[in-house]
Amino acid sequence: MGFHAELSNQFSSSNQELTKEEKAETLEILVESYKALSADTKNLISNLANASSLLWFCYKGMNINVNWTGFYILDSADDKKLVLAPFQGKVACQEIFFGKGVCGTAASSSETQLVPNVHEYANHIACDGETKSEIVVPIKHNGKVVGVIDLDCLDFSGFDEIDKLYLEQLAEAIASSCDWEKYI
Repeated sequence: MGFHAELSNQFSSSNQELTKEEKAETLEILVESYKALSADTKNLISNLANASSLLWFCYKGMNINVNWTGFYILDSADDKKLVLAPFQGKVACQEIFFGKGVCGTAASSSETQLVPNVHEYANHIACDGETKSEIVVPIKHNGKVVGVIDLDCLDFSGFDEIDKLYLEQLAEAIASSCDWEKYI
């Protein structure tokens, strides 16, 4: 594989908006890169840390104005609460209860939340007041939500159905590549 950091370098920055096909190809590379990185370890923290970095560099490379890419995982002491896990971006809320905010809604509903304008989302938790749009994808292991992928954007409508498709694939890869039982 060479140097692990080379996987982040493959997401070269573009000044132009990508076509749908180019965006899909880039996100497919993201998913495959995660699979390659996680092939040698089942460690949840290591895998989520690398995934948050891949997400950051991938979206920045696609010229999507993300300000947060990362994870919340199920609290081992409370199965109705998510706790902050590896991420890239500004400091964040440390815990989110199921049903609260976009992350909590994704966790309680087991469904991806694609929010084009967080200011119009009645249940939004504003960890960063600059965030304008968000996508949150539940990570399910053995039929149970064990965490979420969370991406925030400084632009309205920063994410679309293409993001949803590939981030759901990433969630499946994360669910199957990590040893969740040690942490939850």
